[in-house]
Amino acid sequence: MAEGKRYILDLTKDDVKELCKENALPSFRADQIWSWLSKGVTDTSRMTNISKDIRKILEDNTDTKGMTVLSEFRSQKDDTRKFVYLLSDGNIIETVVMRYKTGLSVCISSQAGCKMGCTFCASAKAGFGRSLTSGEMLGQVLLSQDLMQEKIRSVVVMGIGEPFDNYDNLIGFISKITDPDGPGLGARHITVSTCGLIPRIKQFTDLKSQVNLAISLHAPNDELRRQLMPVPAHFALKDLIDSCREYVDKTGRRITFEYSLFDGINDTLACADQLKTLLRGLNCHINLIAANEFEGSPYKRSSSKRVDVFRKALEQRGLNATLRREMGSDIMAACGQLRRSMEDHGEEQS
Repeated sequence: MAEGKRYILDLTKDDVKELCKENALPSFRADQIWSWLSKGVTDTSRMTNISKDIRKILEDNTDTKGMTVLSEFRSQKDDTRKFVYLLSDGNIIETVVMRYKTGLSVCISSQAGCKMGCTFCASAKAGFGRSLTSGEMLGQVLLSQDLMQEKIRSVVVMGIGEPFDNYDNLIGFISKITDPDGPGLGARHITVSTCGLIPRIKQFTDLKSQVNLAISLHAPNDELRRQLMPVPAHFALKDLIDSCREYVDKTGRRITFEYSLFDGINDTLACADQLKTLLRGLNCHINLIAANEFEGSPYKRSSSKRVDVFRKALEQRGLNATLRREMGSDIMAACGQLRRSMEDHGEEQS
């Protein structure tokens, strides 16, 4: 937001048309500009089919450098890459691109920092900057796609921040990324993860969107959830699960529960029993995560044996559960490891 200008990817197609109209440019110029923006090209020098005068109009009226790559990290374990983006106001966000058999998936942040205070998450230790605009969320997808020189096939809003704490910009992002005249990503290729802000879950449910919904659960009872997730735990688990049942009933879509496993904390057979009672009759899938550790974390990840025992215990109790493949842990890009770290500007690239 340099000098009060809007980040260029916050513009809608109508905004681009209006800008061209105000500057007496023919309508086909708006189509040309929009085509570049839909590909994530924000550097006007790369917009080769428009004149320098028109490029200057864009530069004078918008923030074309609102997101720049500060660092790039490449995993030595797999093909995961993490891009650290510097925003025009000095905030920093992290975006992770993962390669699957089905193609590239990108995990984007919705905020610079997070207010939720989950005790197992590195992002909570780094403080809160601000919520991202819809264009900054879109930029993480399109700029990362441009850097990878390969199309992004799916998007998960599971990076730094709580998406439903930035609800309006989240919905704006979904509208932009699914626009058939823009990037045109299918809604079913998008997953939004929330720690459980019930009023927003209800709003999202009423949209009857085809976007996938995931809930960060991590505990089978209120007492343990308050320990792990102090802010989200202000909502009782029963009320949270009731809102999930309403989502499934109204949309006809299965819901996913994310469940990170911490050694001796939430990976016991008693916890499996409680999950069976809590989720009985709900069309859901449990995505188990062998919790990723970071410096200063009070928790240890469950051993491979305990993870396997817990997964089998859930299946024996009639629950659908799989273990998420771990990716990018060596570059602090795995679940729970991302953080907003202003002091790491000088960190060397991997």
